Amino acid sequence: MGPHEPLSRRAFARAAALAGALPVPVLTERALAQMSHAGETPPDAVMLNANENPLGPCAEALEAMSRALRAGGRYQFGETLRLAQTAARLGDVPASHVQSFAGSSDPLHRVVLAFCGPGRAFVTADPGYEAGERAAAFVQAPVHRIPLTQEYAHDAEAMLRAAGREAGVFYICNPNNPTGTLTPREAIEHLVRSKPAGSVVLIDEAYIHFCEAPTCMDMVRDGRDVFVLRTFSKIYGMAGLRAGLAFARPDLLDRIRPYGTGFLPVTGMAGAIASLEAKGVVAERRGYVRRIREDLMAWLRQKRIGFVPSVSNKIMIQTARPGREITAAMRERKVIIGRSWPSWPNHVRVTIGTPEEMEKFKAAFLDVISS
Repeated sequence: MGPHEPLSRRAFARAAALAGALPVPVLTERALAQMSHAGETPPDAVMLNANENPLGPCAEALEAMSRALRAGGRYQFGETLRLAQTAARLGDVPASHVQSFAGSSDPLHRVVLAFCGPGRAFVTADPGYEAGERAAAFVQAPVHRIPLTQEYAHDAEAMLRAAGREAGVFYICNPNNPTGTLTPREAIEHLVRSKPAGSVVLIDEAYIHFCEAPTCMDMVRDGRDVFVLRTFSKIYGMAGLRAGLAFARPDLLDRIRPYGTGFLPVTGMAGAIASLEAKGVVAERRGYVRRIREDLMAWLRQKRIGFVPSVSNKIMIQTARPGREITAAMRERKVIIGRSWPSWPNHVRVTIGTPEEMEKFKAAFLDVISS
């Protein structure tokens, strides 16, 4: 059975048996952050390592989840469908083109498992979010890591050349994780238009709300070979509550359904619905993060510390020695920052926190780099 053929009952049973023996590690941003740190985290530490939103859920989401908890003795399956229907209505796509998930890491892994395999490559940016390539390795798919352009965008042409005719999934995180930089719309259009038949473009818009760049949701409406992922972990402040969405043509969504049960936490579903319907939450939080991010970038310029200008809720900061050493030293000062990437060993990723948290970061960072 090729990676683009429907699953037979025998093949599905074999895949299920394999999954039971060797479960796919569904790695979230939090899991990757935890893997990069050893030991206990002090309870009073400043957490700037997992691109979380320190504001937490909005008031409307908290109320909706409280109601869901009071009815927690019931399964409340309808909330999962209602989230997809709400997202479809607000996103102006047919309800058949949306599926609810517990965050966006789940559908990201499913797309890779469904469309990659031996001879069907996973193509990603370098540096980029690593979860997809871990899933690709699980199904023995080739992984092509393509350096970002000089403007820190995905290099669509190089991605196409690297994969050749054997591409399974082209992964575009926009804005990118970890750099917080944008890939121009025309580059994504070129990739979708020029990719090999049978492959898909997986567009991860986990951080799209932090900027005002155009989304790729219109590609879903137009029936292109794309998946668009959204999560409630970032701007909506629900990282621990697990809610997300995948948008794609119905036949593409059908391809990823066999890789999980679809049973989702009702608290996450209720909070996500309320978050989508709440007025002004995205704009207010976008402005909040932008002000703190711009203050941090101005401070870095003043101190002559190198960094990659970001439009997201994290920033890559250049260090004069290996980033892992900086991360460890910051941890000693109870400021937990993000990891480095093998291709960028002298950078560290720092999440944008509250103004008070960023002041603690500045003091600790200056102390570390001057020591």
